[in-house]
Amino acid sequence: MAKRDPYAALRFREFNIFLIVRFAMVFAWSMQFVVIEWEVYSITKDPWALGLIGLMEVIPAVLMALFAGHIVDQKEKRGMLIKCIVGFSVISLGLFLITWDKVVEGWETQTILYGVYSLVFLGGIVRSFLGPTIFSLFALIIPKQVYTNGATWSSSVWQMGAVVGPAFAGFSIDWIGVHGSMFFIFGCSISALVALLQIKVKPILNEKVGENIFKSLGEGLRFVWNKKVILNALALDMIAVLFGGAVALLPVFAQDILKVGSEGFGILRAAPAVGALLMMFTSAYFPLDKKAGMKLLAAIFGFGICIIVFGVSQIFWVSVIALFLSGVLDGISMIIRQTILQLKTPDAMRGRVASVNSMFVGSSNELGAFESGLTAKLFGTVRAVVFGGSMTLITVFITGMISPKFRKLDLSKETEDN
Repeated sequence: MAKRDPYAALRFREFNIFLIVRFAMVFAWSMQFVVIEWEVYSITKDPWALGLIGLMEVIPAVLMALFAGHIVDQKEKRGMLIKCIVGFSVISLGLFLITWDKVVEGWETQTILYGVYSLVFLGGIVRSFLGPTIFSLFALIIPKQVYTNGATWSSSVWQMGAVVGPAFAGFSIDWIGVHGSMFFIFGCSISALVALLQIKVKPILNEKVGENIFKSLGEGLRFVWNKKVILNALALDMIAVLFGGAVALLPVFAQDILKVGSEGFGILRAAPAVGALLMMFTSAYFPLDKKAGMKLLAAIFGFGICIIVFGVSQIFWVSVIALFLSGVLDGISMIIRQTILQLKTPDAMRGRVASVNSMFVGSSNELGAFESGLTAKLFGTVRAVVFGGSMTLITVFITGMISPKFRKLDLSKETEDN
């Protein structure tokens, strides 16, 4: 009966606290990234500088990911999340200081940029631990039979933070400036830390605590490689996000192409997240587990089309609609992918699998930002976005052709059995 209840996961108190923590962190992180993008482009007027923001975060996130997954599987999850939030708070405080005119008065532009990039790099290290920790903690606070429902609500809260964070960032920059916005972000991270303390310490389910790190990493990689349904889902989403990362160039569109200022920038940045959020709330009542493979392929194909439309549009409302629809389709993709990961991953290996997920998908957001910045520098902003959308379409077509078993993937029976 629990699988028919759209609020099944919300009936567990600690899960509600978990959602509050996740919202606060996603809100703070997404708002911080947007504020940094705006500040960097404002002082450089160079899309390449935007690409470097993504590169600075993705390098440590990829290099540290597998080691972070091993460590997370060996440690108590609430304690690990506390350390991640403290780390993020220190970075936010650093960005608050570096955007304070009284502190950086007389500094060269390059010095400020180096400071921002260094803090973003440290944020990539923190993020390599944050993703696996949240993924692992999720499985310890609700029973397995409500994983699908819990994944929907968790993803919805993630998108809610991704909606409010960028939108608020656009308005906040206009209202209280970059420096004031960074202080607000720091306050959000402290609030998340206070809420997290309401969750009890959880047991360590890994029976191989103390296992050799390289043996542990090899076991995690082999599991993902042999579990083709997980591998295909991660690879498909990675390529789509990598080449469809148009949002990294939104400051260029807002300031130079659509000419809508910081408020329009906030709307553009929030549009895809609004679409994803609405889709996720809808999916709580209409699950996506039936014929999941075909739905995932169709959603990412439609996402690519929306990115192309956005790239060629010079009308603000057309651009907003294209981004909104891309968010709807991305929401479908995210829910199906998270459901696959939660259902197919053993408890003792969640940290390592989540780390591989962060390498494939999470880091591809920043790597996509780098790719977008590079292609925009070489070929122009519009061509860069259209190229990315076209590569997404090609990727979906090839995946569908060579993976007939993935096309036929249906998760409905597995959710019923659990």
